Amino acid sequence: MKSTHTAPEQRPARPASLPLADLARWLMGQGVLDAGQTLQAERITGGQSNPSWLLRSGSRVLVLRAKPAPAAQLLPSAHAIEREYRILRALQGTGVPVPHVRALCEDESVMGVAFYVMDFVQGCIFRDATLPEVPPPERAAYFKAANEVLARLHRVDWRALGLQDFGRHDGYYSRLIRRWTKQYEASRPAPVAAMEQLALWLPQHIPAGADSADLTCITHGDYRIENLMFHPTRPEVVAVLDWELATLGHPLSDLSYSALAWRMPSGILRGYGDQDLTALGIPPEMAHVALYCERMHMDLSSVCADWPFYLAFNLFRLSAILFGIGQRERDGVASNTTAREIAAMAEPVARWGWAIAQGQTTDFLSHNHRRHA
Repeated sequence: MKSTHTAPEQRPARPASLPLADLARWLMGQGVLDAGQTLQAERITGGQSNPSWLLRSGSRVLVLRAKPAPAAQLLPSAHAIEREYRILRALQGTGVPVPHVRALCEDESVMGVAFYVMDFVQGCIFRDATLPEVPPPERAAYFKAANEVLARLHRVDWRALGLQDFGRHDGYYSRLIRRWTKQYEASRPAPVAAMEQLALWLPQHIPAGADSADLTCITHGDYRIENLMFHPTRPEVVAVLDWELATLGHPLSDLSYSALAWRMPSGILRGYGDQDLTALGIPPEMAHVALYCERMHMDLSSVCADWPFYLAFNLFRLSAILFGIGQRERDGVASNTTAREIAAMAEPVARWGWAIAQGQTTDFLSHNHRRHA
């Protein structure tokens, strides 16, 4: 199988985007580059949060991930590349495929923002989660590989990795609902009814035991096909990317977030809830859920009973993130040229979340359900 996505999509960085001489000196001081080496940079497109660049020095290729602005200009706890660096370093050798990180710089005097550098991993990033580059009969294997890596992450012994302070061990949903409510309130242009309703409904409907420490694991926070790098020729995840939302939390938050693509329409949110999954070769949502539950020895019927809460929670969270993208676009610090278009989906996403919370559905959700009933 050949893919046109053998590396992240790239575009030349603006000449002033990175102070390459200063950056090269800092990397030499960290032992990442040898003395006298120079750097070239290419901006990596895709992603909404932390801008990234490919760094080339001779035959060496690195990736730099940076905050989009100085810390003083960002919302509290947003764009946490320091946490991203820490979790990537901790996961080395665990069986969860992650790039090897080289150095973290929290000194904003080097290039104006905090950043870290990691090795470049050769592989395929599928920006379209329907995997149009892969023949339909082969696509299910890619979804199974993504499912298996998620379960592998959730089985990692985070205590053995020294991550006891990476997040609280209980109260995950209560805490995150408060956090995303504050993020939404800090970035909304005006109150949105569905978000206001979800902010009240969600704390009252947390499933029994979901806020306890019993199932606490490392959660990625943004686990979806676009944040996975696959082997160039086979259905194998070679790197899980974009860890800024990682924390200690509840495993079904990641699973339900990964399932949102089955609920989202095609287009700017890159879902496939309005498409013929059989023709696409994509397994049904519940097959994805059942496979994960089998890997994790979870009771599928119990998970399904509470599934509307987990979906509504993640749609609430996603809407808050989209409102944040809108705020960055208005402030002129958005890292993606389609930020305005993507941010415009914040309110529809919130409405879908509220509909699911109320046991309702949207036309495309109903259409997808009828196809697979």
